[in-house]
Amino acid sequence: MNHKFSKELTLHRLSQAQEDLKACIILYNEGLYKPANNRAYYSIFHLIRCVLSLEPIDFKRHKDVVAYFNKNYVNTGIFPKSIGRKISKASQIREDSDYDDKFVADSIQTKLQIQTAEELLELVKIYLNKKLNEDNENIYPLD
Repeated sequence: MNHKFSKELTLHRLSQAQEDLKACIILYNEGLYKPANNRAYYSIFHLIRCVLSLEPIDFKRHKDVVAYFNKNYVNTGIFPKSIGRKISKASQIREDSDYDDKFVADSIQTKLQIQTAEELLELVKIYLNKKLNEDNENIYPLD
């Protein structure tokens, strides 16, 4: 594995995730729950891809990214099973928000999506710090 390439890609994806989370919170505060759900999901998605960037693997379809993460990181106990369930829920809510004209997003449901993204962000930062420390690499800041 090319650590320099992986580290740069990891930082890029982490930055994307944080930017999406900020946008999500702005949208939520404006009462724009459907687009906030979208940004919360994309924050989660970029965080998952951030973890995967430490491997020589990538996928074109979202469902393949999530399935691989669940199989290799959630089911193995690297990440808690509860986050796997929350990711699946976030994916479904994002699809409903984006494609179902009859779907009504509300503040409570959207707040849960934000909390999932925030929780996964912290878990991913802890994972990256641990993983890179094992490899005697620089540790990511937990800002």
